[in-house]
Amino acid sequence: MFLTKSEDERGEVLEKMSCTIEIRAAFILSSLVTFFSGLLILLISRLIWRSFKKWQGSNGKGNFLEVMSRSMARKNSRSLTFQGVFRDRVEMLLSAQTFVGRVLVILVFVLSIGSLIIYFINSTDPVRSCSSYHDKTILIDLTFNAFFSFYFGLRFLAADDKVRFWLEMNSIVDIFTIPPTFISYYLKSNWLGLRFLRTLRLLELPQILQILRAIRTSNSVKFSKLLSIVLSTWLTAAGFIHLVENSGDPWLKGRNSQNISYFESVYLVMATMSTVGFGDVVAKTSLGRTFIMFFTLGSLVLFANYIPEMVELFANKRKYTSSYEVVKGKKFIVVCGNITVDSVTAFLRNFLRHRAGEINTEIVFLGEVPPSLELETIFKCYMAYTTFISGSALKWEDLRRVAVDSAEACLIIANPLCSDSHAEDTSNIMRVLSIKNYYPNTRVIIQILQSHNKVFLPKIPSWNWNTGDNIICFAELKLGFIAQGCLVPGLCTFLTSLFVEQNKKIRPKEPWQKYFFNGLKNKILTQRLSDDFAGMSFPDVCQLCFLKMHLLLIAIEHKSVCHSYCGLILNPPAQVTLRKNTLGFFIAESAKDVKRAFFYCATCHNDVYVPELIGKCSCKNKNPRHTTGTTVMVTRNNPKECHGPKTQDSYPVKHRSMANDLSFTTRAFLYEMEQQSDRLDSSGMFHWCTATPLDKMILKRTDKSKHEFRNHIVACVFGDAHSTLMGLRNFVMPMRASSYTRQELKDIVFIGSLDYLQREWRFLRNFPQIYILPGSALYSADLHAVNIEECDMCAVLSSPSKSSSSPTLVDMEPIMATLNIGSLWISCSAQMPAGPQCAWCCSDYPGKAKYRRIPILTDLKNPSNIHFIEQLGGMEGNFSGTSLHLSTSFATGTVFSGSFLDSLLATAFYNYHVLELLQMLVTGGISSQLEQHLDKEKFCGPNDNYSAISPGRTQSRCKLGLLSLNQIILSDIQPRMTFGQMFCDSLRTRGVLCLGLYRMIDEEERNPEHRRGVCQCGRCCPPAQA
Repeated sequence: MFLTKSEDERGEVLEKMSCTIEIRAAFILSSLVTFFSGLLILLISRLIWRSFKKWQGSNGKGNFLEVMSRSMARKNSRSLTFQGVFRDRVEMLLSAQTFVGRVLVILVFVLSIGSLIIYFINSTDPVRSCSSYHDKTILIDLTFNAFFSFYFGLRFLAADDKVRFWLEMNSIVDIFTIPPTFISYYLKSNWLGLRFLRTLRLLELPQILQILRAIRTSNSVKFSKLLSIVLSTWLTAAGFIHLVENSGDPWLKGRNSQNISYFESVYLVMATMSTVGFGDVVAKTSLGRTFIMFFTLGSLVLFANYIPEMVELFANKRKYTSSYEVVKGKKFIVVCGNITVDSVTAFLRNFLRHRAGEINTEIVFLGEVPPSLELETIFKCYMAYTTFISGSALKWEDLRRVAVDSAEACLIIANPLCSDSHAEDTSNIMRVLSIKNYYPNTRVIIQILQSHNKVFLPKIPSWNWNTGDNIICFAELKLGFIAQGCLVPGLCTFLTSLFVEQNKKIRPKEPWQKYFFNGLKNKILTQRLSDDFAGMSFPDVCQLCFLKMHLLLIAIEHKSVCHSYCGLILNPPAQVTLRKNTLGFFIAESAKDVKRAFFYCATCHNDVYVPELIGKCSCKNKNPRHTTGTTVMVTRNNPKECHGPKTQDSYPVKHRSMANDLSFTTRAFLYEMEQQSDRLDSSGMFHWCTATPLDKMILKRTDKSKHEFRNHIVACVFGDAHSTLMGLRNFVMPMRASSYTRQELKDIVFIGSLDYLQREWRFLRNFPQIYILPGSALYSADLHAVNIEECDMCAVLSSPSKSSSSPTLVDMEPIMATLNIGSLWISCSAQMPAGPQCAWCCSDYPGKAKYRRIPILTDLKNPSNIHFIEQLGGMEGNFSGTSLHLSTSFATGTVFSGSFLDSLLATAFYNYHVLELLQMLVTGGISSQLEQHLDKEKFCGPNDNYSAISPGRTQSRCKLGLLSLNQIILSDIQPRMTFGQMFCDSLRTRGVLCLGLYRMIDEEERNPEHRRGVCQCGRCCPPAQA
């Protein structure tokens, strides 16, 4: 050892001592001896303690042993209390649960960083030299290590497993850095040695940042962890290279060493990790090269995985946490809620198809989690229309970032396949409440799964139906569709096809397939009617639009004089005439087609019968008959005008001159309802009865002969005592609408678990003719017990929401029940239901047994499960998988899926009138306007109360029905070779609006089951055989 002199920039002289191999070995051996000797002592102590325990529990017990055991037990009992309290306090300090503990943990980390900085400063000196205590940084580092020794002791005392504690990363760092400090104090000199291991303390960076509340999100925590791993590995490896390259190989006594700075070591390690290897700085020692060989293998994994993930997290954080930039004049909407690949794909497909090529509204998705790679791909494909921002609608800060106060609307998507429907609805309602509280004027359209949760939304003070706020209730609409499908076979297919769109090219082989696929092009559209229609009756306008424009007008928006609200009227009677600027509802293929109803001019287009020639004209001369826009005043004082003929009912009407008689019949019917007002609910919209106890309506298998059900509805329900309620009231209400007479009501029999149906009964007990059979549709005996062979329709409802690992299994029970019911062939010799839908059930071929299937309507949650019920055939086209809307079962009205309800979100945004019409059709007449109007009268829906009805509330409601051409009401219509002839004559003479055909799908010899399919008739059709 010898002294050297060196001058710094200030001229101060510091003494440097050249460290021999023996001195350097002393620093390293102090750490190694401490580590292995401590580990050996701990292992021996554990072995002795276990041996003593085993010896103490052995059978050989002498007097001396018993005395020693008792004395030791007394000592242990006295010390256990002190040790337990002390250890608990220390553990609380080390876990940062108290303020002092947090300060202690942060202080240890800060001092570790300070010790690391001192190492960086000292690394500028030659590695073979030792710094004397004249260097002030050595004293500072000694103080830091003294504190680390104290902290190490606390951790050792608090550790339950001493051996495991000794082998922890932080313990190894302390063992290899603290003992050399005390050696340096003895030798009065310090050496760099293994002090670079302090860089491993950077692994505690995420914990420190969380204690300081600097990071809160999962992405921030993940990014900090990855960053700490990369930095600590990088700097530690650089410190090892710096040590061995400057010291050389010990067996060569340092002859192959090289002078390399710590920064050059960092550069070498980075070049190695990135697999670049420029070669300007290389390892020359055998130890350095051996380390590089093994480090390269680990660094490949580190650099290839961690670095790209860090870049992605950092980029996404900046990309998805920024604020949306509002551009003046550019419209946008905010979409939140269930933001997944499936929901976003379905929403974009439905939203963009409404205005193909004319989209000027940007879609801002507000998601609570960053998008997956698949979802990012979707956003990139629709980059011109979409923007994703990470945040929650429950936080005002995130609502401000998406500028919800400037948005056209805020749309909330629900997850219909969730396991807890109530929780899903509650969270979405909270989103609405947060949005409305942030900016009350924001238009909100929300999807709700359960109907009973709808009542909370109108209670929000800023909720306003008039500004476009709307609710799409899945349970209400889906069960309403199925109910209408039970009353009118094929109707749910007809209505569904108006909201689905098939972009796949299909080449049908059969004529019925051609008509059906053409019908899929139609949809419900609205258009303001020409003022030239003012003063005309609805049948006249409807017939004119059909013949001249090939448009099917089905309803209008009409402001009633008798009532204070403006509502929709489906097929209004001739007494209701049109006014100026009347909104019409059409079934047509495109918005361009319905524009003809707006451009129609009675003067210019009077002799035009080619729809394409009807366009905007420059004619200013209007028919004087249409200029006033007057209408027949509907008043209570004139019953003939206020209660016009209800031609929608199934009463036989033979001549138009019988209008006065029909008016009398209608008045008599309304008078009877007034006299029997206790049979309708408080709104007069539904049939009502006093609450019926459940035990009186429970059937037994032995009661089949007692009830003798015929022409009834059988509903198969799957659920148990813990299942989520699906809301069977929504299934019953359309079939108990007051537009049907009490004699027309069909018995409804539910088959299912009594535990489940008992929970639903409190919502059903006020509806008449509801029965329950405890059992299962999977057993034929239960089906025969409800006389299923004579039912009008058997509805198999999908299972309530439950968690399932596979989307296929969500429909397992309905599919099994469908197969079970489909296997029941009923002999036509048995008494058949009297409905028109059963007139074709049996084959008329001689020599063939006459059998028919049970009419069935199956509800599928997952539409792709259709392949379990049938195999698609008879269609050519390249499309993957099986599409429900291309299946024969869907065309014939035997399968239904509510998956298309997703499209209603976009429909409600563009044209909420269409949603109003749909709700009125499938729910028995209740619409948002009527709910708002009746809410002023404290209408609460079907309940235990009733009040006198207002006749005007039911006069405009018409019934949807399936009429055979052989029935009396249509039998005398001649000619009827085409749908156009049938449409015009039935509308003109009977007031019946024909929407489509339910016809044979094939010739009789090729259709032994006499299946019928839905054929929409939005345009004039080719000859339609009865």
